[in-house]
Amino acid sequence: MRRPREREILLAHGSGGRAMHQLVEGLIVPQLDNPLLARLGDQAIFELGGARVAFTTDSYVVSPLFFPGGDIGALAVHGTINDLAMGGARPVALSLALILEEGFPMADLERVLASVRAAADVTGVHIVTGDTKVVGRHGADKLFINTSGVGLVADGAHIDERRVQPGDAILLSGTIGDHGMAIMSQREGFTFQAPIASDTASLWPLVEVMLAAAPGAVHAMRDPTRGGLATTLNEIAARAGLGMRLQERAVPVREAVRGACEILGIDPLYVANEGKLVAFVEAGAAQAVLAAVRGHPLGREAAIVGQAVEDPRHYVIAETDFGGTRIVDMLAGDPLPRIC
Repeated sequence: MRRPREREILLAHGSGGRAMHQLVEGLIVPQLDNPLLARLGDQAIFELGGARVAFTTDSYVVSPLFFPGGDIGALAVHGTINDLAMGGARPVALSLALILEEGFPMADLERVLASVRAAADVTGVHIVTGDTKVVGRHGADKLFINTSGVGLVADGAHIDERRVQPGDAILLSGTIGDHGMAIMSQREGFTFQAPIASDTASLWPLVEVMLAAAPGAVHAMRDPTRGGLATTLNEIAARAGLGMRLQERAVPVREAVRGACEILGIDPLYVANEGKLVAFVEAGAAQAVLAAVRGHPLGREAAIVGQAVEDPRHYVIAETDFGGTRIVDMLAGDPLPRIC
């Protein structure tokens, strides 16, 4: 990726799309380069005291703070746990840092902290350290949260995007676009006949089921957050040196979400998710893993939506409902800023 051409930071630099990749890969990584960082994973995995340890960090600036299906507190815990889980790591401990704006209601802070505790308790992980800072009025937008997490990589799990092979099945754990459209509908005051709620959830219990169903068969996993499924597939295609073939009609999308996307002119493939994963599974084990995922509450609507293919151009090609094909590129711009 080349350096950003812009002279100032734009909202698009936080979108998860092409502009953010130029910022990270063209400017940040060259300044801080080391072998662990160069993997550009959602977590770093390294040996420590004879164990394989995963470490991750993330920041949350979602607006609004409270939305259908969740809030910034649950989102922060789930997002950090999920980044560990996508490396095959069982979460062990989290940190929590709060940046509060002067004047923020104490009752809202209590509500967020209760949500943090509830989300952590579901996965059996503890918040073991943290930090609190307060800035003046208008110095922040109410509340920002930073979390870090440590996990232990499961025995036999070797999850790496560079392990993806031609023929690997692309398994999606459920419907896409729920989180992004829940945020947007709340932000813009839209109401729909069928309510749209965020899918924010801890994915580690689902990952445990997948890894046990076919040990060694899951080659790579990602949670398609900012930039959505389309951007995630483009990232993995580039890092694995392959192409992706996507069956658009196989991708599950709730009707309410599809309708909201049509109203707003947004492709669901680019909308953020916070409780879904995409996995690349060895072809011979794909049906066994799919059955295991569908047997879990978080994966009842899971589907095989495509496969990895040989392609020196590293294109993601979608087979459309009309029998044609289209190139699905990485997200450009930022249709839904401040989404997580």
